[in-house]
This record gives sequence, structure tokens and C-alpha cells, in this order.
Amino acid sequence: MLTTNPFEDDKLHEECAIFGILDSEEAAALTALGLHALQHRGQEAAGIVSYDGVQFPAHRDTGLVGDIFGRQSVIERLGGHAAIGHTRYSTTGEQMMRNVQPLYADLAFGGLAIAHNGNLTNALTMRQELVHQGCIFQSTTDTEIIIHLMATRRGTVVERLISSLRQVEGAYSIVALARNMLIGVRDPLGVRPLVLGRLGDTHILASESCAFDIIGADYVRDIKPGELIVIDEDGLHSHFPFPPMPSRFCVFEYIYFSRPDSVVEGTSVYEARKRIGMELAKEAPTDADVIVPIPDSGVPAAIGFSQAAGTPFEYGIIRNHYVGRTFIEPSDEIRHLGVKLKHSANRAYITGKRVVLVDDSIVRGTTSRKIVEMVRQAGAKEVHMRISSPPTTNSCFYGVDTPERSALLAAQMDVEEMRKLIGADSLRFISIDGLYRAMGQPQRDKDMPHYCDACFTGDYPIPLTDIDGEQDPRQLSLLAEIG
Repeated sequence: MLTTNPFEDDKLHEECAIFGILDSEEAAALTALGLHALQHRGQEAAGIVSYDGVQFPAHRDTGLVGDIFGRQSVIERLGGHAAIGHTRYSTTGEQMMRNVQPLYADLAFGGLAIAHNGNLTNALTMRQELVHQGCIFQSTTDTEIIIHLMATRRGTVVERLISSLRQVEGAYSIVALARNMLIGVRDPLGVRPLVLGRLGDTHILASESCAFDIIGADYVRDIKPGELIVIDEDGLHSHFPFPPMPSRFCVFEYIYFSRPDSVVEGTSVYEARKRIGMELAKEAPTDADVIVPIPDSGVPAAIGFSQAAGTPFEYGIIRNHYVGRTFIEPSDEIRHLGVKLKHSANRAYITGKRVVLVDDSIVRGTTSRKIVEMVRQAGAKEVHMRISSPPTTNSCFYGVDTPERSALLAAQMDVEEMRKLIGADSLRFISIDGLYRAMGQPQRDKDMPHYCDACFTGDYPIPLTDIDGEQDPRQLSLLAEIG
């Protein structure tokens, strides 16, 4: 079988999305809609746990949100006025179902459901300690570590959660559901996103604001780095249980992960991508006839590039949005046509033209090479590639599916070697300072960067305890089981 899932291309992938709602008679249905809007953050599995005043009904499955929750009978079984949901991108499938979130446990204070976006960088260390204490794990996701830590603490739900999170390291956003209580929390550096919304008197938490738009809710604000929000019958309560630290929000949320119609950290993702494209045009100009985005993620940056360069923007590549998840190979020759199942050259705007292709990143380089070749075959006179992120030279351990460093093209080659490999006439990436300028900073302050940019710089703001400690050869595979 030839995989043709449009999400399984040569890109970095966010690992998951979370959603939570309290005090709504349509809690499960609204959660399913919110997860549908967040589908781009995870396509392998999804789940919802609700609370009906007595029990915590749950439904989890592999597949897309619409397939899992598209039947009214499923939603009706998830009764109650509160719910949390999760949609997941997984790098491994062998034990998929036991890792599908939200996770649920009966603890001393009652039921607890929890969903997590991110990665705990001391997960293996904590897991080993908890196993030695007698804890029995049912999954390989690091979210379960938080549950076991809470089980071994004393106090209220919130006190147990705070005490547990003080024991872990990593990047995370969390939603949790207990009896008549919805909790949301971000890690002290705020690497992963979490936003607050309202639908009338109903409070909502989600990974991105686009989840509010689909249900008619209003974006209120971002949960602050290190902030813990408790929503109960008395309203909303904000706590800051961790020492304050400078924010290091993931800059790749602006480049690729978040949906362009979302607002994160108070900034429109669409506008940010346009500004990045404009800065890229200033840094890497070239004589060209047409600016062509590699759809869909390259579109806003290509618009900005076109505006700054004064060169026409055209959809010179058309994406097929209706490709199935698999395609049966009738011959070996078909094996090499995968990219054309997703993208087709719009010859009328390419033939005889000097083309600038704009994309958000190059990871392994396989897709870039095939697209450059496709555009040349369509008759382009020249093909130039412009990338709206700096070269991806390092793996992410904070909740993003990244190949090992040895598989990252930019970690093995310089820009000229990469250009030759993909077959472009020229190749340029935006500089790290150019990226920061586009985001409103004069340049990157190496002593106190405003964002987490470790995939470009190798500057990891959170300790990599499991990696640096080299505790177990299984640690990388366990770390792959994120969120």
C-alpha cells in the first residue's frame, strides 16, 4: 500500500490538540465540533470523556474526529454538562488504543479525566521511579505519569495536580475534568498553546481559537505561561503555582502548526505568516515572474512574499483535498507518483515562467525534490525555492513529531548541498533574526530569546533529562509516545 494521507507528507507534525468545556447541556457535541476544528493537530485518534453528575462516560477510537463522533448515538451516550476531548497524532501504532486520550482514573477524591498536549522530558525517569514504587502503567503515554503522581499525593484535586506538575519537566498544556470542575494549565515557559473562550456563560479551553469559531464562542485570552485555571460552579479562578519564567512559546506554531485563522499569544497566525513571507522576500530576493505557494501551509507566506517583491502571486500548484488514506499500488512505477496524488502543476501559470516556490519548511527534503521536479516538468524556465523558516537542524522533544537529527536534511547538508539535492536553481531560508523581526522583535536575543526555537538553534530551554541521562536505549521510542 502507498500511503497518501495528505497529513503524512514531509512535514513536522504537532502531536495533539485538547478541548474542554463546563456548564453546557451540549458539552459532548460542542467538544466533538471543537476537536473537528483542531483536526490538523492530530489525525490518528480521538476521544471524549464527559461528566453527567455521577459518572464519566467515555468514547475513544482511532481515526478522524468526524468518523468517531459523527453518529448521534455516540454523542448521546456522552451525556452531561462537562466534557474534555483530545485528538492525537501518533508516530507509532502498535499499541494505539491504550494511548488514546483523555485518560481516566478513579482516585481517592473521585473520578479524574485528563488530556495533554506536549511532552515530559523526564518521563522515563519519573516512570521508572513510579514503577519502583509499585505503580502499574496501562499505557506508554507520559500523560499517565501525571495520574500516578496525583494518586500518590494528598489534598484537593488542584493541590495534587500542582504537586505532581512540580515533579515533572517538559512542555505541556493540560485540560482535566473532575466532579463539577474543569482545569487547564500551561507549563511555566508556555511552550505549548492553550486559550480561553466563552459561549454565553460557558467557559471553554482549547489548543487554538479556531475551535471557538466553529461553535460560535468568543476568544477571551491565552492562558498565561505557568497559569492554572480552575472553572467550577463559583466561576473562574486563576493560580500561578510555579516560579515565574520568561515565555518561550513555540515559534513553529506561527510558521506551520496552528491554523491560519487562529489567534495565538494575541497574534493572528495568518498575519504572522504574511509578515514572515515579506521578511523572506527582503532577505532573499530573486528575479522571477510568479510566486507560487506549496499548498496549503505555504500560502500566507507566499502572499507576503509576493506583496513585498511586487511579483504576481498565483496558485501554480493545486492540491487535491480528496485523496484517500491509502492507494493500492498496481505497479512499481506508481510508487513514485505519490506527490502527484496530492499536488498537480497548474501549467498555465508555470510554463515558460521563472517560478519562486514558497514553503514553510524542509525536513527530509523528499517532497521538496519531487515538487521541484514536477514544476520543471510542467515547463518552468527556472525554479527557485524560498522557505519561511530557518533550516530545521535539531529534533524537538517538546511535543512535536520530528525525525531523529540524522534524518534532518539541514543537519547533514549546507544550503548549497540541499539546493543541489532538491534540484532548485536557488534555495534560501529566512534567517533566525529575520524570523524574529517578522514577529516584532529587532533580532534574536541569544541570552533571552522570546520563543522556543530549539529546532533551528539547538537552544533547548527545558532540560532533556531522559536524553542527556542516557538512562535506557528505549527512551527515544518512549518519548515518541507523546501526549
